[in-house]
Amino acid sequence: MPELPEVETVRRGLESHVVGRTIESVHIGRERSVRRVGREAVIHGLTGAKVMAARRRGKYLLLDLDTGDLVMIHLRMSGRVLVEPIGAPRPPHTHVVCRLSERNGQHHEMWFVDPRTFGEVVVCESDDVSQVLPELDRLGPDPIVDDFSGEVLKDRLNGRRGAIKPLLLNQHVVAGIGNIYADEVLHRVRLRWNRTVDSLSTKTINALATAITEILTEAIERGGSTLEDTQYVDIDGKSGSFQDMHRVYGREGLGCLTCGKTTIRREMVAGRSTSYCPRCQK
Repeated sequence: MPELPEVETVRRGLESHVVGRTIESVHIGRERSVRRVGREAVIHGLTGAKVMAARRRGKYLLLDLDTGDLVMIHLRMSGRVLVEPIGAPRPPHTHVVCRLSERNGQHHEMWFVDPRTFGEVVVCESDDVSQVLPELDRLGPDPIVDDFSGEVLKDRLNGRRGAIKPLLLNQHVVAGIGNIYADEVLHRVRLRWNRTVDSLSTKTINALATAITEILTEAIERGGSTLEDTQYVDIDGKSGSFQDMHRVYGREGLGCLTCGKTTIRREMVAGRSTSYCPRCQK
């Protein structure tokens, strides 16, 4: 599933290629991709509207239209947003097609492609956002968009129990972190995935907050992580390269790049894989 760095990379692509352009027409191939509000609401809300801004909260892409409406795009497991010249062959599972107004003498289409169809496109009036998209109000702080520090993280963890990794994956605690970056963050701070949150000192929580911001920023600079078993590419169809920098995720059985004295282990916990170094992470 694309996480914060991948979604931020797509957002930047939308800002470059789509913001300022008018959506001239809309075609929807599969109703499931617009299931929350329905085909007609999406077509009506997008057609003739100009995209004024591209924002992001956690893993949610948000487009502001000149009509006052809001577009939400969530990539989920396999979603992609691509912008290509009109006439380019559309990939399989292209479920939403938006024809964009001319720029530099050329027309383009914006495609929402989603083989597994878990992702979605939503259009709603700004006054209805809390009703149509209630999950946005429940998101925790975004480490890139919001002010984020050890104090903020400590406040979000206060009163919670259990292992640290599930809490990092909880979008109500911190928005945008998924399995890849939780493993990488915990390795940098040298914490085992199952360390209980009540055992963490203020110093450790400060280090954790710093690692979250640093790793997410580094991943954004490299266009995110493209893995062999995922569909993620940026808006131009290019792969990210942060997977080449992974210290633990996807490296089970390989030597630890940090200590050089043992191999990376992988465990399945509550249906999720966790990769870590048993020597580095106490």
